[in-house]
Amino acid sequence: MTSRLNTPHAPDIARPSSSTVRRAALTLLSALALGACSKTETGMTANEPPSASVGNEIDDSVTTTRIKAALLAEADIKSLAIEVETRKGEVILSGHAQRQSQIELAGRVAQGISGVRQVNNQLALTGPAETVGETTDDILVTGRVKTALLEDALIKSFDISVATKKGDVRLTGFVDNQAQIDRSIAVARAVQGVHSIHDELQIKK
Repeated sequence: MTSRLNTPHAPDIARPSSSTVRRAALTLLSALALGACSKTETGMTANEPPSASVGNEIDDSVTTTRIKAALLAEADIKSLAIEVETRKGEVILSGHAQRQSQIELAGRVAQGISGVRQVNNQLALTGPAETVGETTDDILVTGRVKTALLEDALIKSFDISVATKKGDVRLTGFVDNQAQIDRSIAVARAVQGVHSIHDELQIKK
């Protein structure tokens, strides 16, 4: 007779329950989430450079937008063409107003905006009333000067405001160095319709 060997059965391996699997998955997800949070809280990993300058530019852009909106909300000055430039919380107001009270109001409005450290109010009083033709000419000159500044390789900056009154061009805003100031004046002076240049540009700090 053929004898059968009674070999011992291998012990049954317990399969993990569904609840155990779920717990393990949750643990893994939690670990991944903590790793992601640690990077988000610092804003960068050890190998990533800081981006403070980008943050400053965004803050200045938001401040400029808030000031422009606040100026437009004031009935006495909303019709004025007021240029606003912001650099690290320092604000430059430029353009023309009809009365001194409008200049002062614009300064107070800008100073009251969150994020503004200092207001450099360079608004100027207008002279005798302009004719429609003179106003149109000034608008054209302003557009030409802005275009020329943007197209110049040495300047090419959006941080320069241009205001024109009877051919008198006022340049305000921020540039990197004195060479850019000199170049901006030269470029603006060469534009057709410009009679004189009033330079109020500032070097970025």
